[in-house]
Amino acid sequence: MNDRLREAGRKIGRVAPGSTRQEVESLRARVTELEAEVQEARRLNRRVAELLDIVEELLVPLTLRDEEKVQAFLDAHTLTP
Repeated sequence: MNDRLREAGRKIGRVAPGSTRQEVESLRARVTELEAEVQEARRLNRRVAELLDIVEELLVPLTLRDEEKVQAFLDAHTLTP
């Protein structure tokens, strides 16, 4: 496995015959774009998880009919003008 990884690493550093520097730069730019998109997807996934936690904190007390916890949660998360 390590041999295959080393060989792949060597190939990445080489420019294939017939390819141009412009193609290589284009691929590098595309990789940079993809990395940014992955980071954005991670950020959005984290935000969705946070929102799910908030919804769960609200729904669990509702299903248990714990009005005190529901009201405390709403008071803590409601914006006052």
